[in-house]
Amino acid sequence: MEQPIRYELIKKDKKTGARRGRIYTPHGIIETPVFMPVGTQATVKTMTPDELKEMVGAQIILSNTYHLYLRPGDELVRDAGGLHKFMNWDRAILTDCGGFQVFSLSQLRDITEEGVMFKSHLDGSKHFLSPEKSISIQNNLGSDIMMAFDECCPYPSTYEYTKASMERTTRWAIRSKEAHKNPDRQGLFGIVQGGMFKDLREESAKQLVALDFPGYAVGGLSVGEPAELMYDILAHTTPFLPENKPRYLMGVGTPDYLIEAVLRGIDMCDCVLPTRIARNGTAMTSHGKLVVRNATYERDWTPLDDECDCYTCKNFTRAYIRHLIKCDEILGARLLSIHNLRFLVHLMENVRKAIEEDRLTEFREEFYEKYYGEKE
Repeated sequence: MEQPIRYELIKKDKKTGARRGRIYTPHGIIETPVFMPVGTQATVKTMTPDELKEMVGAQIILSNTYHLYLRPGDELVRDAGGLHKFMNWDRAILTDCGGFQVFSLSQLRDITEEGVMFKSHLDGSKHFLSPEKSISIQNNLGSDIMMAFDECCPYPSTYEYTKASMERTTRWAIRSKEAHKNPDRQGLFGIVQGGMFKDLREESAKQLVALDFPGYAVGGLSVGEPAELMYDILAHTTPFLPENKPRYLMGVGTPDYLIEAVLRGIDMCDCVLPTRIARNGTAMTSHGKLVVRNATYERDWTPLDDECDCYTCKNFTRAYIRHLIKCDEILGARLLSIHNLRFLVHLMENVRKAIEEDRLTEFREEFYEKYYGEKE
């Protein structure tokens, strides 16, 4: 059976672990490394599908199993023709397994070997999410890339707890694979766990690779640990993952995390950060974060970022966007969302070019010098 997800390694950076590649999916080819906007509830907040494609350049977006299961319901999405048709998005979609959201409900859930009993954050109703249920939901959603059900350890956690959690994640990965009904149309990725313990990360990676998933995610990082610890664990983990399959670091979206992840062999990243801070009146720019709601921009007639090619920067000033944000006008959040998403997508375009030219480390230093005002 031909796999629905296939990875092509085009070039490796001579100085680092960075990879330039392509992921082939049922809904198009993804140039990697790639940043993936998050559309939690079958929409990237404030954005239309055409804007995501034409203004942002998004190749793939994420949607959330937990949220879509609760509302509007995965069976409704299935009956609508699947997530692509339901939200009118004709490019690739990745769905997470729902585990991270469930495990974030620390006061509202109970973990057993069978799965997790939890209370809905919407109405307090009780639900049970297991590997089989998570995969069934994702099968109904019809995403191109699905995630095996896993347990995400909090930080910090003891070695004993983390080891037991990692071993459960492997058992759940086996059950997820066995429950998958559409392996010819949807690719299922395994998720490496193991907390901040290198031997557990290595063991988790080896166990999952033996199960021969078409791709692998690294979960349980960027959960409150220091950045340097995350980089160290990631650098230790990725060499145990196959070179001929995509590697996905879950839930990172700051420019430094994206670049550092790529340097350590990651192909895919996602985060809600760019749209979340946009709604709070903050822009990412080539010279660092810009809090546009601040009074200093009241009469600033320049664009958010004079090096940005996005619709917002081509057409509007900081003063105008500040006015919209101060008035709570929806357009302000929309314009900042367009800009922030385009900023990260364009950053990864530049990262891909730098890998092709074997100058990623130089690009990193140049970018950090401008973004942070000093070399890292």
